[in-house]
Amino acid sequence: MSNSEKIEAKSAPKPVGLYPHARKVGNLLFLSGIGPRDPETDGVPGLKRSASGNFIEFDFEAQCHSVFQNVRRVLEDSGATWDSLVDVTVFLVNMERDFHTYNRIYAEYFKDNQPCRTTVGISALPTPIAIELKCVAVIE
Repeated sequence: MSNSEKIEAKSAPKPVGLYPHARKVGNLLFLSGIGPRDPETDGVPGLKRSASGNFIEFDFEAQCHSVFQNVRRVLEDSGATWDSLVDVTVFLVNMERDFHTYNRIYAEYFKDNQPCRTTVGISALPTPIAIELKCVAVIE
C-alpha cells in the first residue's frame, strides 16, 4: 500500500494487537477499533474486577466518555478533528442494558457533527470493555 500511511497515535492507548491506530488513504482516515482503555494506566475507566475476575464496579457512562476521548486523540494525532468524522460503527456488548445511555452520551458529543452511524450488538470484545468504535474521517 504505497499510497497508505500508517498512523500510531502517541496520546491514545496502545493497540491490543498488531495493527495501527489509523491508516490514511488519500483524504480518508480509517481508524481501527478504539475502546475506552485509559492511555496512561491501560485500565478501563469505571471497571474494577475482583481477583477472581468478577465485576466489582461497572460504570458504562465512564466507558462512553473515555472511548469518545480516545477517538478524539487518534483523530488529532492523525491531523483530523472531531468534525472530520463521516462514519461511526459502534459495538456494544450489551445492547439492551447500554444502548440508551450510549445514545444519550453520543448525542452530547455529536450535536454539531452528525456522521453516519451503525450500532451493532455483539457478545464480546477482546478485552473486558463494553463499547468499541470504528470510525472513518475525511481530512481536508
